[in-house]
Amino acid sequence: MNLRNGPTASRDRAAAIDVMRRLAILMTVLILIVAARPALAAAPEIGKTFETDGVTIWYEVRGAGEATPLFIVNGGPGFDHAYVHLGDPVWNKFEQDRRVVFYDQRGNGRSSELKPGQSCTLADQIADLDALRKQLGIDKIDLLGHSWGGYLVMAYAARHPEHIRHLVIVDSAAPKLSDTKFLFNDIFPDTIEKQDAFNFADTLGDKQATADSLALYDTMLFYSPEKREAGLPIMKQSDFHKAVNESISNDLARYDLNPELPKFKFPTLVITGRYDINVAPSVAWKIHKAIPGSRFVVLERSGHIPYFEEPEAFGKALGEFLEQ
Repeated sequence: MNLRNGPTASRDRAAAIDVMRRLAILMTVLILIVAARPALAAAPEIGKTFETDGVTIWYEVRGAGEATPLFIVNGGPGFDHAYVHLGDPVWNKFEQDRRVVFYDQRGNGRSSELKPGQSCTLADQIADLDALRKQLGIDKIDLLGHSWGGYLVMAYAARHPEHIRHLVIVDSAAPKLSDTKFLFNDIFPDTIEKQDAFNFADTLGDKQATADSLALYDTMLFYSPEKREAGLPIMKQSDFHKAVNESISNDLARYDLNPELPKFKFPTLVITGRYDINVAPSVAWKIHKAIPGSRFVVLERSGHIPYFEEPEAFGKALGEFLEQ
C-alpha cells in the first residue's frame, strides 16, 4: 500500500473534504425536498360541507361570474371526485366566467361514510345533488356527468327538468344499466386474465386485492400510452368505497331511463371517446338518438376520459354547446 504524503496529499485531503461537504449539503437538500412532497400532495382542496338526509356532503366551488354554474358529477359508483381533476385544464377555463362545482357523493371521499344500514340508492343520489343545488341557492344549472355520473345526471334531469339549462353526458353508462357494453374482454384479454386472479380475494373483502384489481382496471381507460402514464398517478388518488358501488349497482337494476330520454326538452350534448373500452361508443350513440335535438361529439384520440386525453377539443365542444 502506497501512503501518499506531502503537499499533494494535503491538497487531495482538502479536495476530498470539500467534496464530502458538498455531498452532505446536497443530501440535506434532498431530504428536505422528499420530506416536503407528502405535504404538498396532501394539500386540501378548499371545500365546505352541509347536512342533508342524515349525511354530510362535501363540495367545492371554483371560479366566479354570471354565466350558468357548471356542476361536475364524477363516475363510479363508489369513487370520490378526485380523478375528474384530470380535466382541470378544461374546467379552469370555464371558471373564468362562472362557478364550477365539484362534490363527493354520499359515502365517498370527504363526504360522510355510510353508517350501517344507511340508504345509498339512485333516489338518494338524485336528492343529494338537488340538495347541493339548493344549498348554493341556484335555480338553473349546467349539469355534466361522466361515466356513472352520466347515468346520474340523466336520472336527475328526468326528475328535475325545470333546473336544467344544459345537460352534458360524457361516456355514460347505458340508460338501462344492463345494456352497457363493455369491451375489456375483447381488447384487453391479457389484463382481464390478470384481474381475474384477484376476484376471489376481492369478493371476500380483501382491500389489497380490490386495490390491485382497480389499478389494472385504470390502465384500460386510456387511448394514449403517454396520457396513461400521466393519468394513472392521479387516478390512484381517487378513493373507492365498495359498499357504495354495490348498493347503487344493485339498485340501478330496477331502472330503465330509456322512456325518459325523449322527454328531454333542454339542450343536451353527448360526448364519447372513440376508443372507450369501458363503455362502447355505441352506447353514447343510442343515448344521442333517443334525446330530441341533442348534439353528438366523438373525440377520435380518446378512451374513457376525453376531457383529459383531448382537453382542447373537449373544451371547444363544451364551450360552443354552453353558448347556445
